[in-house]
Amino acid sequence: MTGPEVLDIAREGIFLLLKLSAPLMLIGLIVGVVIALLQALTQVQEMTLVFVPKIFAVFLTLLLMLPFMGEALSSYMDAVIARIITG
Repeated sequence: MTGPEVLDIAREGIFLLLKLSAPLMLIGLIVGVVIALLQALTQVQEMTLVFVPKIFAVFLTLLLMLPFMGEALSSYMDAVIARIITG
């Protein structure tokens, strides 16, 4: 494999990482902002109140996105293996 091919594989891996992690991070951000807004409106300043809804939301998103994540990782690995075999 040449240098540009290695860089292409690395670039595709980084884009795959962003594609797979973006939904989880966005859900965590949205839930965090909503909880912070509710805390500001009700003046309940409990620090641990943010973590439980975020954990549940990210976990549910992970369960829903798992088939997509598995398929994306599988196709990426198949492409990498094909490049390695063809040399």
